[in-house]
Amino acid sequence: MCSENHLYHPGISPVVLSPLSMAVIALVASVLCFAIPGRALSSSGSDSGTQTQSQPTKSQQEQMPAEAGGPTGESGSIAVPKKKDTEEAPPPPRPKQPTDNPQYSLHVDVPLVTVDARVLQKDGRPLALPEQVAKEHFKIYEDGVQQQIQSVTMSKAPITAVLLVEFASTNYNFMYDALTASYTFASNLQPQDWVAISEFDMKTHILLDFTQDKQAVFAALNMLRIPGFQETNIFDAMYDTLDRLDRIPGHKELVVVASGRDTFSKITYDTILKKVKITPNVTIYTICTGEAYLQRVDAMAGSNPNVSMALMDYVQAKNQMATFARMTGGRTYAPRMMGEMPDIFREVAQAIRNQYTITYKSTNPKQDGTYRKLKVELVGPDNKPLIIKDQKNHDIKYQIAAREGYTAKHEVE
Repeated sequence: MCSENHLYHPGISPVVLSPLSMAVIALVASVLCFAIPGRALSSSGSDSGTQTQSQPTKSQQEQMPAEAGGPTGESGSIAVPKKKDTEEAPPPPRPKQPTDNPQYSLHVDVPLVTVDARVLQKDGRPLALPEQVAKEHFKIYEDGVQQQIQSVTMSKAPITAVLLVEFASTNYNFMYDALTASYTFASNLQPQDWVAISEFDMKTHILLDFTQDKQAVFAALNMLRIPGFQETNIFDAMYDTLDRLDRIPGHKELVVVASGRDTFSKITYDTILKKVKITPNVTIYTICTGEAYLQRVDAMAGSNPNVSMALMDYVQAKNQMATFARMTGGRTYAPRMMGEMPDIFREVAQAIRNQYTITYKSTNPKQDGTYRKLKVELVGPDNKPLIIKDQKNHDIKYQIAAREGYTAKHEVE
């Protein structure tokens, strides 16, 4: 049974054609198409799927826009529009992201942390390591987390220090020791060092602003002749001095020469401790005066409970002075004889001039004003404490003096 193809036209009843008739009609149509020039018929094949369009007529050419290009005669391919001289249209906008999945970028500026550290021998003398290997041996931890050290340099900068002296009519021995210690400190200054002098009783008085003139320092100390009050407000004096030092760039030293007793300050011991914590780049050295006098009184008192109780104030004051120094990486001294003063201040000057400056970027980028504890170590290749030997191949006992912590910046929202 043969297949049939049906052709339909409106108004004409369908005619059934055989396959042979369909082939003849297709052949005749192709011959007529090539025989008539300038005409193109639209043909379609079920297999190729291609399509050929006819030439535009005269009426179509008249309707063609002026900016169109290509041939405009009666023969040839269809005209192709020219590209406009104007810039291309901007690309369509990106589709909007779903509201529940926003896109954003976050930039966190991690501040550089600077820590000054000193390697001291048992007798307090500084111990210098070769600078080219110092970075390999130093390890620093912040809140127990090891930090990546960026640089370790040996500081050779001049001293920038404030000498804070207790000058009150409490005890002649304390006043005499304070003045003697102050003169000894001034004698050990170098021409390039900067120093300022303040004295306190119940208030703080600036005797001399920062200067490099050693004679001006001696002249300021000579002004301390007759004390005015018996009160010794060391907490207020230290707070005021640290507040002034915080405005000065670079590293500074605060040398406190006092008994350490506080009798009338407006602030408490806890308040001055917080101030010491939040004040960066300040190392405190404390010289406790009247140690020889206290030991002599203690020996004479024997088992007298009243005298022993009175001396407890000075013992507590000395411990507080030691705390200020330890928190900032400094040292505290309690000389028993005046002959110890030159060596003490010579040691302080050497320690200041031979210290390492360690820098790193904290792994904790939060600027929340919290206090971060620090720990500085010297380790060897085996990640154990570094062993340092002297010329006789004997182990050198040493300790590292550095700040116990710092207060992060607080970003105001």
